[in-house]
Amino acid sequence: MQLRIAGSHSKVVSCFALLSACGGFDSQNLARYPTSAVAASPYRGATQTYEPARGSIAEAQVAPDRPGLGTTFGEQVYAPVSFTPFVRAAASPWADVLLHYNDAAGIDAHAAYLGAQPQPLEVYAGDGSLAVALVDETGRTLPGLQAGGRTLIVGEDNQRYRIVVRNATTARFEVVASVDGLDVIDGKPADPNRRGYIVDPHDSLVIDGFRTSDANVAAFRFGRVADSYAAQTSGDRNVGVVGLAIYSEQGASWTPVEIERRDSANAFPSRGYAMPPR
Repeated sequence: MQLRIAGSHSKVVSCFALLSACGGFDSQNLARYPTSAVAASPYRGATQTYEPARGSIAEAQVAPDRPGLGTTFGEQVYAPVSFTPFVRAAASPWADVLLHYNDAAGIDAHAAYLGAQPQPLEVYAGDGSLAVALVDETGRTLPGLQAGGRTLIVGEDNQRYRIVVRNATTARFEVVASVDGLDVIDGKPADPNRRGYIVDPHDSLVIDGFRTSDANVAAFRFGRVADSYAAQTSGDRNVGVVGLAIYSEQGASWTPVEIERRDSANAFPSRGYAMPPR
């Protein structure tokens, strides 16, 4: 299999892809294959390794620990990556997805505030053609809820998780992902204008961690806010949220015209009669 990253490079390197059936998340597939991700390639900074900063101004003024979960810079996971061209159909994303996560106590408090109850949750993006979920190490979709315009996901301390994007269309999409306000490719403050991973037609993209090289990532693991990668680098202001900016590809975008044509498609158009050949 091949897994590709959006960008301007024309070279495509063969590597393993972690793909699950579009009918749902397949825990056997998730356990069987190493994760492969495709990252955008105008820059090769994604191949650098970023370790959590040990010295910072925060050390001089120690603040009380915040409750709830953040995402730590976990163990190394084999996740090879390659590069491929991808031209966005528009400067703005086709769809945005925000997943707020916390431990059970935090989600219960938030749910009570919003008046809802958690259950296994998969979120649909755009017109519903793409689906996004956080899954555990076995591929089980994490529980959550949607209320008050928020999507809340329940995690557990030290639990490893993955971001999964399922594509039910015949088009490719580019996914720029962030965790705790940090870009998952280079660990820097996230920006939707940066390049991201490719999810191929009728396939799934699995993002396993912060990329440390062309071949490895640091696994996403829930942990104390103080131990999170964000808290140890740029600050903990944005811990607790996973963001995805999804871009359609030029020439293959789901425009309102195309959606209307599909919506009004007639399974049995009116029948005429055979015409004589000219």
